[in-house]
Amino acid sequence: MKKFLSVLMAAAMLLSVCALTACGGKEEPAPETEGTEVTEPAEEGTLTTVTEGVLTMSTNAAFPPYEMTNDAGEYEGIDVEIAQAIADKLGLELQIDDMDFDAALMAAQNGKSDMVMAGVTVNDERLAVMDFSESYATGVQVIIVKEGSDVTLDNLGEQMIGTQRGTTGNIYCTDDYGEEHVTAYDNGITAVQALMNGQVDCVVIDKAPAQAFVEANAGLTILDTEYVTENYAIGFAKGNTALVEAVNAALAELTEDGTIQTILDKYIAAE
Repeated sequence: MKKFLSVLMAAAMLLSVCALTACGGKEEPAPETEGTEVTEPAEEGTLTTVTEGVLTMSTNAAFPPYEMTNDAGEYEGIDVEIAQAIADKLGLELQIDDMDFDAALMAAQNGKSDMVMAGVTVNDERLAVMDFSESYATGVQVIIVKEGSDVTLDNLGEQMIGTQRGTTGNIYCTDDYGEEHVTAYDNGITAVQALMNGQVDCVVIDKAPAQAFVEANAGLTILDTEYVTENYAIGFAKGNTALVEAVNAALAELTEDGTIQTILDKYIAAE
């Protein structure tokens, strides 16, 4: 009898526990019916940034007129203003992280920054590890020499060429003339200083910064013959499709309303 009563009590307790579980758990199916509603915010939330509410841009702020610092230590230049305009379009705060050019590329590639803008040219090597926006500006690689120099495009392979490490100018010169004829520096300023000091015979770099360097350093000039023409774009981590599409949409609007051209004209005089 005791055994029977024990069984009855155990059964009653089990029913009681089950009833309690049912009260808390039977209402759980609601998330399953709401599951389709959860997917919509997830899709809207695919546009994410390294820091919420912030668009982080890695750059090398020694590449005038695309990015540089003024006397107050503030960032300015073509890329800086275009990045700010994009951030405004996306409703984000712009943060600029200044570093070596190679590091700036790697930061975006590894998702440490949202994007890289530093006069970046799209090539096959970079396309293999990064995604890019539509082009927003055209760049030309030129050759800086000392006034009176006998360096020409035809005898460039006989010279010691200074370049900025990681840039397409460095890649092109190394491919065309071999590493023994190319010295890479951390930035264009250092490369130009090496030219002034006689450590290299010329410097291959983008035309806009080349003009700024020549204007700031007496005794230098740019050869009339252009070395390479290329297009600049914004680099992102591979597969960050939502951000690429959002930035492309912003670039399209900024191009259509004339903002991009106004920024370019502000820093690069028409020829």
